[in-house]
Order: sequence, then C-alpha cells, then structure tokens
Amino acid sequence: MPKDLTHLPDLAGAPGDVLSDVLRRVRLAGSLQFCFMPHGAWRTDDKPSLAGLGPDASRTVPFHIVVAGECWLRLDGREVALAAGDVVAFPTGAGHQLGAGSGDLLITPVADLPPKPWRVLPTLTYGRTAEPQVRLLCGYLQCDALNFLPLRRDLPKLLHVQTAGSPRAAWLRATIDQIVAEVDRPQPGGLSVLERLTEITFIELLRHRIIASKADTVGWLAALSDPALGRCLAMIHMDPHRDWSLDSLAAESGLSRSTLTARFEAMLETSPVRYLRDWRLYLASVELHSSDDSVAEIGFRAGYGTEAAFSR
Repeated sequence: MPKDLTHLPDLAGAPGDVLSDVLRRVRLAGSLQFCFMPHGAWRTDDKPSLAGLGPDASRTVPFHIVVAGECWLRLDGREVALAAGDVVAFPTGAGHQLGAGSGDLLITPVADLPPKPWRVLPTLTYGRTAEPQVRLLCGYLQCDALNFLPLRRDLPKLLHVQTAGSPRAAWLRATIDQIVAEVDRPQPGGLSVLERLTEITFIELLRHRIIASKADTVGWLAALSDPALGRCLAMIHMDPHRDWSLDSLAAESGLSRSTLTARFEAMLETSPVRYLRDWRLYLASVELHSSDDSVAEIGFRAGYGTEAAFSR
C-alpha cells in the first residue's frame, strides 16, 4: 500500500537532503595522500598519473590543499593563483599543473612516493633552499557517487574554495587545520582519520558548489534549489522503490504533468520517470558490488519484473 505522504515535512527548502542521500549511500572508497614541500621555482607534470589507484578512474578525484606559501595552478590554458588555505579538487580527474615561479624544476611527486604500506603520511622535499616556499597536502580520493551521472555532469573540472578570511569557509578551514595536525603529529589510526577528514573536505567543497549553483538555470545542483523540482527529487530519493508515476510525482510537486516534464527537460535534460529509473539503476549498481542478494532480487527492487529485463 502506498505510504501516506500528507504529513511529511516540506522538503522544498532543503536541497542538501538530496545530495546527502546520494553521498550517504557511498562513502570514500579509497585514497592516496602525501605531503610535498618544493623549494624555489618548480612545476609538476600536467598529466598526473592515476596509475595504481583502482580500475575506475571516472570516480577518482585529485585534490590539493595549500598549507603554506603560494603557487599557481594551470588548467586548460588558464592560470589560477593559490594561497595558504586554498583547497582545489578535480571531480572529472582533469590533468593539471602546479608550480611556482618560472617552474624550472620538473617534479613528479606521485612517481617519487615510497612503496606502500605507509605507517605515516609520506613527505617529499624538492630543491635545496633553506626554507620551503610552499607546503601542499595532495592526493586522490575515490568516490562512487560520481558514477551517478546527473551529479557528475553538473560538477566543473575545478572546485576551488579559498578559506583564508572567509567566514563561510570557517568550518572547512577548521577541518584543514585538523588534517594538518594529524599529519604533523601522527597518532595510532591516523591514516584512517585522514581518510575520513578528506571525505568531509570533499563533501564541504560540494556544498560550496551548491551555494554557487543557486544562480544557475540548468543542471542537477540548480534543480535541487528549485522549489518544485527540489521537492520532486527529494520524494524520489526519500522513497525510490515506491510505485511512482508521473501523476503522483506531479501531484507531490504541486505541478501539472506537462509543467513538471517540461521543467525536467529544461533543467536536467531528462524526464521525471527516466530520472527515477536511472536513480534506481544506480542504487542497484551499488548493491551489485556490496550486497549478497541475487541479481533477480536486486533487479526486482529496481523495478524490473524479471532478471532478463534487469540485465538488459
């Protein structure tokens, strides 16, 4: 019997709930982290290697945290100045280059890392001047949520947040301070703590992106901020296995069938029913990796009457 939704709280003002639903289902799958402190003028290769970080590069996100000093970032011919407190991440794994000055010294930090396992976070030092001009914490995280295409398509090549002097970024700055403390004063279980803090940092970057996307007119994150579409998406994510129809989704959204369909097409380039199907299939893909249930059981929960139909 369908659930009575008449007493549910209004979800239109809580677009983050949908993002939370996407992210809570899939935690950090793995990470590589290291610290490097280059001296003088230097630059990295512009195609960071993802080798050895898992077979699915589509969910691998390079990131850098500038702990001290300044450097530049080059991406697609554009140069961005980075300073202490800046955090950058690359949701699509885009090749990029870091450096300082004229970049005379070419360094390859990933290739220079010691073999695993590590008891403490590796630190790589380059150059021979008295003090390092720049200190960076770098690495990769692997997030299965990026396999959910509406989220992946809506993320830019570069996520960049400046925490220094920004009240809005105070919480992120505190997380970075804790990461630095874990690196500088290693304790038992420190590498696991660093993984969790890295995950929190990435989620906080996504939240900053949601705030920025409120001015956008298209895309998944912009749809979360639309009162009607945000409510419709929240309903789908809150109860994905309910026997939703276009009529019931339109009724819960407070729109007509045609208006809801038109808004989905304009903002998400899909229909409400197709979005529901894609979310169910994404959840099924997670279950296929993490559950001992049969393919038929997982397919039935995804809305398919037979294993053959689900397999297709």
